[in-house]
Amino acid sequence: MSVIIVQYPLILVNLKTYEEGMGQRAIEFARIAERVYEKTGISIAVAAQAVDLGAVADSCETPVFAQHVDPVTYGKYTGHMLPEAVAEAGCEGTLLNHSERQIPLNVIEASVARAKEADLVTVVCVDTPDKAGLVAAFEPDAIAIEPPELIGTGIPVSKARPEVVSDSVEAVKKVNPKVKVLCGAGITNGEDARAAMKLGAEGILVASGVVKAEDPYKALLDLARGMQG
Repeated sequence: MSVIIVQYPLILVNLKTYEEGMGQRAIEFARIAERVYEKTGISIAVAAQAVDLGAVADSCETPVFAQHVDPVTYGKYTGHMLPEAVAEAGCEGTLLNHSERQIPLNVIEASVARAKEADLVTVVCVDTPDKAGLVAAFEPDAIAIEPPELIGTGIPVSKARPEVVSDSVEAVKKVNPKVKVLCGAGITNGEDARAAMKLGAEGILVASGVVKAEDPYKALLDLARGMQG
């Protein structure tokens, strides 16, 4: 189980179902994240596939997130992701409502509540500042703003549409100042990360730019250094 605490600024790396981020490679990636944390002091967490959660959590000190949980309790819920099972596997938190795994607002609210009952950190993905404001009322730990058209493009939202980030920060803080805002979509280097922080983000959500990088350690280190004071 991880012993590094989730702190902000935060780099949350979504391994998705990339071949480069599954099985033993997911473990290796989490160990890379641990090395970058030790070098920079920037908190890094990885969101792994369900089948890899326990193995990754047991292998290193890097905080591990699920990519999704369901608002269910113990019982007859075949195929669902039970928050308590995710926590028992050693996870620190979970993503919710990623653009590739969207759920309705009422399910987001219920999922945040159930995840909290299992002591999981919640990061809810949204695509607009208006949605960010609505979700902030559910009191997740963080909201990640990700315009879906920029995901995986290498075009950072912090540069292409900076107003989306700043407006989301404003919308969230107006509803609940305690909720953190992460910037996602197209973030691939330290300059992108630095731009996101200047817009008021308190971390970043990344995926292919790091997971599929030729040198993941170098890519992650560059991001972390971009977020250092």
